[in-house]
Amino acid sequence: MTLDRTEAPDFKVIKTINLPEPQSHVLDNGIPLHVISIGEQPVVRFECIFESGNWHETSAGASFFAIKMLPEGTRSYTSSALSEAFDNIGAFIDMTHSSDRSGIVVYCLSRFLPEVLTLIRELIENPVFPEKELDDLRNITLQNLRINKEKTAYLATTEFRRQLFGSDHPYGQSQEEKNIQELPLAKIQEHFEKYIKNGKRTLVLAGQVSDQDVKLVNEYFGQLDYKTNDLEIEHDSYTEYQGKEVLVEKSDSVQSTIRIGRKLFTRKHPDYFKMLVTNEILGGYFGSRLMKNIREEKGLTYGISSHMITLGREGYFMIGTDVKKEFTQQTIDEIKKEIYRLQTEVVGEDELQTVKNFMAGEFAGSLNTAFEVADRQKILFLDSLPADYFSKYIDQIHATTQEDIQLMASTYLLPEEMIEVVVGGK
Repeated sequence: MTLDRTEAPDFKVIKTINLPEPQSHVLDNGIPLHVISIGEQPVVRFECIFESGNWHETSAGASFFAIKMLPEGTRSYTSSALSEAFDNIGAFIDMTHSSDRSGIVVYCLSRFLPEVLTLIRELIENPVFPEKELDDLRNITLQNLRINKEKTAYLATTEFRRQLFGSDHPYGQSQEEKNIQELPLAKIQEHFEKYIKNGKRTLVLAGQVSDQDVKLVNEYFGQLDYKTNDLEIEHDSYTEYQGKEVLVEKSDSVQSTIRIGRKLFTRKHPDYFKMLVTNEILGGYFGSRLMKNIREEKGLTYGISSHMITLGREGYFMIGTDVKKEFTQQTIDEIKKEIYRLQTEVVGEDELQTVKNFMAGEFAGSLNTAFEVADRQKILFLDSLPADYFSKYIDQIHATTQEDIQLMASTYLLPEEMIEVVVGGK
């Protein structure tokens, strides 16, 4: 049969998505273990997720160095010996860190899970925090920070979050040279003892997982004796950002980075899905209104986008782009113009349906592997969301109306309630 390439193939609107249910277990010592057992390849990903990010630290930088130093040496292994041990079994290890949490992630063949669990337990139970490796990590971190501080995009994002949440708030903090250089080893070890070795944690095992693998995890981690501190830590959040215009001059830069936005809400908010569709229309994908206006029609930038960022306890909305300095104010004006259009003009049914179809397809396309499914399911138990949250995702997207879009824009996208940060110049 000869294909007629002059006609586009038929497409089908995605109406439902069925995610495989995670199997939830409780280890002998009370640690939760969530298993996502799918996939045809004999590979697994094991994660230890600790409630030990910036939110929990008493000294700036302690949470970052506490997790990053774990592979740098234990009582039984030097850093090079640890690296060689993981290499010998073809495993890949990564230490993750965010404002809310930190973690250990390991990818390996299923048959090497016992060796991986042995090494991970050693990292958590017996790290030694050698001073030479700590000095090396400090220097690498400082070098990366100095490079980042030459970039207007990095400066604009850190300044935006600082202005939004406050410099003392975990979500508003950023790395500073003074803190990196002066952070005592004792503070790093203290954070490790309290929030990693003895802190609240969640284990996730994804991939081709057997019942024997679950028993193995319980043998290695369910017998550990640790005391968790479930006391909820509170931080006062800065609220006087609305309407501020912040300009950080950078004379050696030929471009400006723009960040415009406001605090918003987390996934638990009843308007979350409606606002998600509104954001997509404004600047969430390549065919968005901001891209069509500012990139395609005006040629002011290579790319512009808007995002809804959800953190553990708060969320925010942000529009971001890079432009030549002389186009900075024009770009800001055009951004506000597109927001105003959303507030005053009803979105066309064709445009709305296109966005819904794109979002449904993008969501379905993000679930190709066991690890991608695990990343979605992980959000549910870390953020205490209902089990059917993502199963209803497509329904919620398709249920959003033209009137909903206009209401969301009029309620949450008021420029006078946003903060505007420019790094570079006008």
